[in-house]
Amino acid sequence: MSLSSHLQELKKKHQHLSTAVEEMQRSPGVDDLHVAELKKQKLRIKEEITRLGARPH
Repeated sequence: MSLSSHLQELKKKHQHLSTAVEEMQRSPGVDDLHVAELKKQKLRIKEEITRLGARPH
């Protein structure tokens, strides 16, 4: 897998998690622990995207 395709895949996952978190937060009886875990995953992916994006090509 090339670097650019890997970055694209990470960006898709990040967007999917963003959407999931937003939807969960709008729902009544939301599981705060699950939302927090999704936010942590989202942050790890964002950090990976940043790290990979800063690499020389």
